[in-house]
Amino acid sequence: MWLDFRNRLSTGIGVMMCREAKAMLILGFGVALLQGCAVLAVGGVAAGASVAHERRRPLTVLQDEHTEHSAAQLLIDHPDINMHSRIAITSYDQLVLLTGQAETQGISDRFAQMVARLPKVEKVVNEVTIGPSASFAREGEDALITSRVKLALTQIEIPGFDATRVKVVTEEGTVYLMGLVHPREGKEAAEKARYVPGVVKVIKVFEYIEP
Repeated sequence: MWLDFRNRLSTGIGVMMCREAKAMLILGFGVALLQGCAVLAVGGVAAGASVAHERRRPLTVLQDEHTEHSAAQLLIDHPDINMHSRIAITSYDQLVLLTGQAETQGISDRFAQMVARLPKVEKVVNEVTIGPSASFAREGEDALITSRVKLALTQIEIPGFDATRVKVVTEEGTVYLMGLVHPREGKEAAEKARYVPGVVKVIKVFEYIEP
């Protein structure tokens, strides 16, 4: 039953959604809610609340979600890549971040090139590392770090700052921060993330806008 459940998740929703579902099983539904699970957003449950805080245009939000699903489908359609990698896709304002692991640089580069050719993708940031896939336990630790970083961002005291505008992705202790932010907001967010327990490194993938 468990193997069937994992197979249905990975083929029906994609690698990224599968990772979030596994993290829920490890850490419980409370942590998953703190993460702002993408499954809820796609299903429309959290969409109404998130749009009110968005700096992206509503159409861009939909395009980003479509890009993530299209990239996940590419993995499904290319088992020669999927079977030799563990790649997660995050799209924000037409910038796509690839994280995870691949067995070879060639596999990583090939998938990045395929994603770059998708409609509404302006830039691909390929942060996929070369080596064995992260363990089930490591995925759980990363999910916990993500929730802690999101909580830390709520403590930023900048007028008008909204922590929900920052997308947090964690891979093997490295935290990636995405979003449309003012320079001061980006700097403060990175500083808060650096002091969260378990964080090894913080990489800013922000798009900066003028105050």
